[in-house]
Amino acid sequence: MDKNYIQKDAENAVPIKMWTRGVPVEAEAQKQLENVARLPIVFKHVAAMPDVHYGIGATVGSVIPTFKAIIPAAVGVDIGCGMMACKTTLTARDLPDNLALLRVAIEKAVPHGLTPRRTGRDKGSWEQPPTEADAAWSKLVDEFAQICEKYPRLKNTNNYRHMGTLGTGNHFIEVCLDEAQAVWVMLHSGSRGVGNAIGTQFIELAKKDAERNNVHLPDKDLAYFEEGSQYFGDYVQAVGWAQKFAAANRAVMMQRVIAALRSVITKPFETHVEAVNCHHNYVQRETHFGEEVFVTRKGAVSAKAGELGIIPGSMGARSYIVRGKGNPESFESCSHGAGRVMSRTAAKKRYTVADQMRATEGVECRKDAGVIDEIPMAYKDIDAVMAAQADLVEVVYTLKQVVCVKG
Repeated sequence: MDKNYIQKDAENAVPIKMWTRGVPVEAEAQKQLENVARLPIVFKHVAAMPDVHYGIGATVGSVIPTFKAIIPAAVGVDIGCGMMACKTTLTARDLPDNLALLRVAIEKAVPHGLTPRRTGRDKGSWEQPPTEADAAWSKLVDEFAQICEKYPRLKNTNNYRHMGTLGTGNHFIEVCLDEAQAVWVMLHSGSRGVGNAIGTQFIELAKKDAERNNVHLPDKDLAYFEEGSQYFGDYVQAVGWAQKFAAANRAVMMQRVIAALRSVITKPFETHVEAVNCHHNYVQRETHFGEEVFVTRKGAVSAKAGELGIIPGSMGARSYIVRGKGNPESFESCSHGAGRVMSRTAAKKRYTVADQMRATEGVECRKDAGVIDEIPMAYKDIDAVMAAQADLVEVVYTLKQVVCVKG
């Protein structure tokens, strides 16, 4: 078995089951796992994926099943963040010799990045959303209006204008090749500004609830809503809506990126030959070990038996389309990527633009100081991560990017 078991001595703590053989886990992340394991609402055990690393309250790369309760900070503020990938009928020889043409076309098709406040319109949002964004937003706007009736400050967020946009940080759009040289499009984003606002508001409310009820927590960021409490139902609705927004956001971007490819590549081609759209920061009701529980995957992907998922590497590293094995011990989950081994600040201090250029050789992408924090060396070895979870997923396709667009 590729699992290491850690049973806490603390009374009433559930076990922590870790798929981390051969990959580093920092002490701060271990402490966070122990904190979560001591919560009275956690069901059965906590599962730590091989990309596990320090986060806010709970580790990124963990699966937290809770009984009749949800921890908003464990879901986080990038609600519904995840991946989408689709295979096309194109092959490597159909791509233009100058891949910069593809990158420029994609960058024009999808808003990305962020303009600092008070300096004009955010370049990462639409000035005039396209028809694809309108169509997606029309299916979400009525429920959003309901949520805003109770939480009016959510109305004054970048919501409609963020539909079909990328964002910043580790979010990306890539053109990739698989082992057979088939062309794939892959992207990574979530619920953008409105999801951040929803997450932030309910995390604050959970903390205030804990203070008011004198709930003793190992970390204040682990404050939770129990079923029947004042905000529980509102949070379930809002987080569910944000997850729908995130999936639609990725679908709109994919439409825009495919159109950008068609503007550069004149050869007719089909897309979505095989396609996946999966969250990796989310919560939903599921049944495990005979009980209905809320499963929070904070940087983890559902890996039910036969289910396809996406495990991306970093800029310059391989990514994987995987098929779940339905392992009950991981609550049918797997990792969501490689996982960081150092902070963004540490990466910027340690590496240079020259290092970034060497690490992303052969990839058409930004190679400037603004993306050093995403350099491959800031992440764990994706091959070691995959080896540590061999009993959770099998690899269906191995992808290598040739174009990467970052915010």
